[in-house]
Amino acid sequence: MSAPLEGIKILDLTRYLPGPFATQLLADFGATVIKVEEPGGELGRALPPFVSGYGTRFASVNRNKKSITLNLKNEKAREIFSKLVSESDVLVEQFRPGVMDKLGLGYEDLKKINAGLVYCAITGYGLTGPWREKAGHDINYLSLSGVTALTATRNGEPVMSSVQIADVAGGSLYAVIAILLALFNRTRTGKGQLCDISMMDGALSLLAYTFGEWSGNDKLPLPGREFLTGGFAMYNIYKCKDGSYVSLGAIEQKFWHGFCSKLKREDLIPLQYIPEKQDYVIEELSSIFLEKTRDEWVAFFERDDICFTPVLRLDEVPQQEQVAAREMIIKSLDFMGSGKDIFITGNPVKLSDSPCNINMTFPAVGEHSEDILLSLGYSQEDIEDFRREGVI
Repeated sequence: MSAPLEGIKILDLTRYLPGPFATQLLADFGATVIKVEEPGGELGRALPPFVSGYGTRFASVNRNKKSITLNLKNEKAREIFSKLVSESDVLVEQFRPGVMDKLGLGYEDLKKINAGLVYCAITGYGLTGPWREKAGHDINYLSLSGVTALTATRNGEPVMSSVQIADVAGGSLYAVIAILLALFNRTRTGKGQLCDISMMDGALSLLAYTFGEWSGNDKLPLPGREFLTGGFAMYNIYKCKDGSYVSLGAIEQKFWHGFCSKLKREDLIPLQYIPEKQDYVIEELSSIFLEKTRDEWVAFFERDDICFTPVLRLDEVPQQEQVAAREMIIKSLDFMGSGKDIFITGNPVKLSDSPCNINMTFPAVGEHSEDILLSLGYSQEDIEDFRREGVI
């Protein structure tokens, strides 16, 4: 069975999280991903923790890839890179706007070498606009897009997300969408194109429902007090007797009715959507949930269809039956010969006829440099010269 992206070659110049995660998703579906790293390796390799000297964060987003080292400030390295571009389908980079242009390797330069090249640039603020050259990280993109102000306590104090929302949802996933769209368009036109992915744009787009709420109400949403942010009892998180938590998402009337009936608190049913009654209902439910442990509540509601779940700790997630059934957490046994097992996320895209193939191999710095250079027509003597001259 052939993979959907079999035969597609991707040059990955990205680092840390956004770009590497995007190309890993594509590699799982058969794309050949070649990491083009600076000598010494991409900076993400240096992030702790380390197992047998190998960064486990790096491993979590760089499985099933090949690695070649190229010093792109060197003219010979740029010549090698141009050869790679000539036989590649996609290039993904994550530099600030203009960096690749200064090297003579921007999209306008490379499309002359390969008109079918899909060039994806993942940046903080995009390739246009007054902020195009500003530095930033996930916290900045979320703050500027309005996400952080809404992710706040009831007294309005912003809370940092424990997940890199802008990097992954705003950057990685939109990059994958853009690349696949551009490749599909190429089947019609024969031409590649530039994909301009801004992590701030992506984060802002996640507020689609929120902007609809604001526009419709003509007032700013209050953190922790709106329909889906903790202001209503039916959609909330509650602390249990053992200090653990449960979550309730009984938005629909049938779920709320079933929930209240099971607790024998039918008096709360008509208060479901009354804003001025929510503090009272939340207080009542908070007291009730303190009567049992989290797992006791899970068992209590096990057979009830009410949108009720435990709030799991990270170490509990791999054992959760639905997570296991969907193969969303994969254990890499004896990682890099260390004797230690590590957990890596699976691929959330499930295709019926051409499923992904997760290959749990992780490239060493420049591990495939020699093989790739030989495939480009360079000799063993050329490769030794490249090493001696600092080209690779």
